[in-house]
Amino acid sequence: MTPEERLVAALRDARLTFALAESCTGGLVASRVTRVVHASDALRGALVTYTDEAKAELLGIDRALLASKGAVTKEVAREMATRVRELLATDLAVSVAGFAGPNVPPGGERGLVFLGVAHWGGVEVHEMRYAGDREKVREAATQDALRFALEAIPKTRAALGQA
Repeated sequence: MTPEERLVAALRDARLTFALAESCTGGLVASRVTRVVHASDALRGALVTYTDEAKAELLGIDRALLASKGAVTKEVAREMATRVRELLATDLAVSVAGFAGPNVPPGGERGLVFLGVAHWGGVEVHEMRYAGDREKVREAATQDALRFALEAIPKTRAALGQA
């Protein structure tokens, strides 16, 4: 069973919903999830907010935060996950913000990715550093996004008082 199949099955079994806000992965996480039969029982939607403008306009991320901290930060990943969860009224949400390369702005680090996970029990942000070219970084981030979403299911259930 693939990670996305395990995720959809676990979400369906727990009767939980989730959403995605992707940046550097450009919809790869959503693409993998939507290949799974019955994914619509769990996935409410996904937003690809590739630019700062999209993050501000679609997710409501504070422009001052984006200007002062940059889009690839723990704070922005936290806000992306929180806001997409609120917007799509889901039990949990995952966000991906990072530098896949090859072009990275001054002060940035190729392979640096923040994965946010928002659920009823709170919000977590995982700071990851991946080696390799653009596609390897994007694939690794996609794998970890699926893994962190799956790991959030028991936390979400516990926060909801489910056995």
